[in-house]
Amino acid sequence: MKIALAQLNYHIGNFESNTKKIIEHIRLAKAGGADLVVFAELAVCGYPPRDFLEFEEFISLCEEAGKEIAEHCTGIACIVGLPVRNEEAAGKDLYNAAYFIEEKQIKSIARKALLPNYDVFDEYRYFEPATSFECIDFKGVKIALTICEDLWNINNNPLYVSNPMDELIKENPDVMINIAASPFSYQHDDERRVVLADNAKKYNLPLLYVNQVGAQTEIIFDGGSMVFDQEGNMLDEMDYFKEQLKSYTFADGKLEGHVKEHQPMSDIAQIHDALVLGIKDYFVKSGFSKAVLGLSGGIDSAIVCALACRALGAENVMAVLMPSKYSSDHSIKDALDLVENFGCRHEIISIADAADAFDSMMAGAFKGLPFNLTEENIQARSRGIVVMAMSNKFGYILLNTSNKSECAVGYGTLYGDMCGAIGVIGDVYKTQIYELAHYINKDGEVIPENTIVKPPSAELRPGQKDSDSLPDYDTLDTILFQFIELKKSSRDIIAMGYEEGLVRRIIKMVNGAEFKRYQTPPILRVSPKAFGSGRRMPIVGKYLA
Repeated sequence: MKIALAQLNYHIGNFESNTKKIIEHIRLAKAGGADLVVFAELAVCGYPPRDFLEFEEFISLCEEAGKEIAEHCTGIACIVGLPVRNEEAAGKDLYNAAYFIEEKQIKSIARKALLPNYDVFDEYRYFEPATSFECIDFKGVKIALTICEDLWNINNNPLYVSNPMDELIKENPDVMINIAASPFSYQHDDERRVVLADNAKKYNLPLLYVNQVGAQTEIIFDGGSMVFDQEGNMLDEMDYFKEQLKSYTFADGKLEGHVKEHQPMSDIAQIHDALVLGIKDYFVKSGFSKAVLGLSGGIDSAIVCALACRALGAENVMAVLMPSKYSSDHSIKDALDLVENFGCRHEIISIADAADAFDSMMAGAFKGLPFNLTEENIQARSRGIVVMAMSNKFGYILLNTSNKSECAVGYGTLYGDMCGAIGVIGDVYKTQIYELAHYINKDGEVIPENTIVKPPSAELRPGQKDSDSLPDYDTLDTILFQFIELKKSSRDIIAMGYEEGLVRRIIKMVNGAEFKRYQTPPILRVSPKAFGSGRRMPIVGKYLA
């Protein structure tokens, strides 16, 4: 039997596009001699559909798409994920499920049992967990079909009280197939590979795993579909961040192939490719093509500009330089050098007059009070008005340029530099930003060296540096990682050797900035714990205050 895995980029709710793509890959797989082609979890509607699942019409459109796909399954079978109705009166209205289609007929439906309800996942909100399991018989081969999380209840820390494969193995299957929508983080590829290998070893069965690729707003899928032999050795690993169709031969109870050594990408390489894909898909799937951003001459906006040019083409990126009376000449030069290196369009619009006008307008109300953060924020908000005006006038989508370190401690101005439709680097710490700069420059300098080496500054007052308000970024980011990603308490972090006052100050800043993060744009997720839907903290909570 020849089994094809279709690693594809779907679009949530775009039934016409998804169905057309699935049918086309059924044709391609059939032309390549495949007996069976396998598509990802909820491929028909896209993942995660969230509250679209509460619309009756949405479910009907899923059913209609499933029937249309079935009409093209002649001479080849397919497995494809979609939501299906729960016909029982009790329980949730839907299952997260997969059709097995053969000769235009839906011969079997597999339903997901283990519904993740952590981090960015919220499946138990919509789906009923399966309680019965049955293998699929096809061409004399018995297939144990599972859906994503159904293979993750393994090793020493099970999340659930049941294990679908423990039930399916009782039917003596010949091969396992798992269809997934497994989101990207720069640490997840290694964990995923271990879990899949452990399943193959535990059940002594070969395993074919297909993941999807592409970005759905903030959630990015990296692909990396894999095939394992019954001893847990990886036989193949498909491309990351790319669509791909590949076939594998199953014969005499085994998958043909030789053990393949994993070729790891560095964390920074993964982050770079994920962000480029995230930007590109946000624009394509939203129906836009042109981006605008504020370009300060600093490293954060330089990185966002570079990523946007790679994702959209430099001709579709507008960089707006907005010098104030405190902007240094080298910042303007660094920004112009970057524009020249990438070839994107640019405008220079000074905010000095606007900021002075606001200061004059507020002079009476602020009489006798010294210059402080208020006047700094007026400048940042003046910039926000400019880039939003460019967005409105020309139909550009505004890219936010705040990094994760700034988002964490609230080092940003609401309605100013925190404006934007999508947060490009809001899940990338400042120390990682420097690594990204070097990675982008690996084949030649495109981000000016001075942008990388100069001390970071918002340039909202004379001689200002980030270090005036924040700890050294190496220290700050280490403490933030322990608190945010690893969820360690202040006591745990202090015990690691960090100064108590510093740790408590940083955690206080993080918690005090929660109200700001509620008002930020969605952030492209690249880490194990990003701000947004995967980290839900109360704004007025006392714990950790």
